[in-house]
Amino acid sequence: MTAHDKFEVIQETLAQEGNLLSVKLLCDIAGVSRSGYYRWIQTADVRERREQQDCKDFELILKAYQQRGYSKGARGIYMCMLHWEKPVVMNLKKIRRLMKKYGLFCPIRKANPYRRMARALKSNQVAKNLLNREFVQHGARRVLLTDITYLPYDGKFCYLSTILDAYTRQILSYVLSDSLEIDFVLETVNKLISEHGISLDAEALIHSDQGCHYTSISFTQLVRDKKLRQSMSRRANCWDNAPQESFFGHMKDEIDLSKCKSFREVKQVIDDWMDYYNNERYQWQLAKLSPNEYYMYITTGQYPLKDVLQPMN
Repeated sequence: MTAHDKFEVIQETLAQEGNLLSVKLLCDIAGVSRSGYYRWIQTADVRERREQQDCKDFELILKAYQQRGYSKGARGIYMCMLHWEKPVVMNLKKIRRLMKKYGLFCPIRKANPYRRMARALKSNQVAKNLLNREFVQHGARRVLLTDITYLPYDGKFCYLSTILDAYTRQILSYVLSDSLEIDFVLETVNKLISEHGISLDAEALIHSDQGCHYTSISFTQLVRDKKLRQSMSRRANCWDNAPQESFFGHMKDEIDLSKCKSFREVKQVIDDWMDYYNNERYQWQLAKLSPNEYYMYITTGQYPLKDVLQPMN
């Protein structure tokens, strides 16, 4: 029990009808000083003003936490408030203190139970690990990470294929499928070239695990035809594709497919979250910007946040 709690108990006891205990005796029992108690009484107005300010600040925190319907941690809330029409700058320690005070929690990352796909179609066309975990050393559009994840809903599964720019953390292409047939993985690459091909570097490589889709003849031929270099993680080594694994983990923490009854409903949830992720899910390591904002910042040199100092290079 804190000194504040003890002072409150003493105050309540003294206010009770028929109380015969003195301030000195109660302070001795509680192990606090009388001077401390009287000082606490005198600062009641200060505590009241502080409590009112905490309530106002927490309203802002809650607004940011609930923005777009996706919960956020303290850093996400901090960055979200920076992006408002009238930016709000609030100390991270204060955000964490008020979240704890009012019982507001960010969901905890869960382990991914779907680690490996079936290997029945796996060929021996395993590419070398050209990436070697150099995710951000080469700049934008140089390292493209791709993978597949399972999405359970209503007793069934659908499958999401994505391509992520390791430097900007943008999702450049994604396809949701109700089947594990290789077509949706090939479509992901075709969409990438169609929508972003002009911005890709001539030395760009596409990095994946050694799953059956990525070792298939169809995929390796498509990558070769699109003038991309192919790279693969070492066997059973998720750290070789860590940003992509992290992306799927955060996505699954934040979306809710429990109410989805059809593939169409799942697609609506995924489309909405992908839009939110690229445009409004701000990331600390991206200069407090969203992935799309960060890409514009590094290509134009214009930092978009009002009243916030441009980060040093």
